[in-house]
Amino acid sequence: MLDLADVSTYYGNIRALRGISLTVAPGEIVTLIGTNGAGKTTTLRTILGTVRPHRGTVSFNGHRLDTLTTNRIVRLGIAQSPEGRRIFPRMTVLENLELGAFVRPDREAIAPDLERVFTLFPRLRERSAQKGGTLSGGEQQMLAIGRALMARPALLLLDEPSMGLSPILVDTIFRIVEDINRQGTTILLVEQNARMALRVAHRGYVIQTGRIVLHDAAAALLRSDLVRKTYLGEK
Repeated sequence: MLDLADVSTYYGNIRALRGISLTVAPGEIVTLIGTNGAGKTTTLRTILGTVRPHRGTVSFNGHRLDTLTTNRIVRLGIAQSPEGRRIFPRMTVLENLELGAFVRPDREAIAPDLERVFTLFPRLRERSAQKGGTLSGGEQQMLAIGRALMARPALLLLDEPSMGLSPILVDTIFRIVEDINRQGTTILLVEQNARMALRVAHRGYVIQTGRIVLHDAAAALLRSDLVRKTYLGEK
């Protein structure tokens, strides 16, 4: 479904991605783990076209993405729940969700998808008339994911969904991520909580200073000495 081949991306003269290659197959949860500044968010920005690769190709279902604008990429079936949530604080929960479906031509199918989001996140149904900026951090994360789902994406990009959440809410969010995947949405998950990410993912990539240094099945990565020592805090 998604294929990044030898992608290098720069911010000015700073090389953020150094020839990375990764794939995501239909139906998978693939996670990209690494420390702050490793290049995780830049990878997602490169997929979405908000930054352009200087070298390499990005393809989605046979379409070259690295030559398209972001709005064209979204219309092909990719949506993102961004780092820091970035909901619209002065809009209600319902308005935020409706905005997620803005590019869709199938207006008659929006109501069932809204119901799906409310089923996944019952708290959002309770808060549907509330301003987004008054929600708790966990509720805002739910709203950001729900808004992305309203685009009915084939591929959902999740950028640090557990950031700033309590352990109980982290468990809830990752359980919902698994539910979303079981319902048929393919997921590329960027996450600093390596243990939780690898528990829900099918495969994983480890990125360090803009390079992919390890790739394997998620269960195998959990046993890797590099992952255990560097990202799981084990000796």
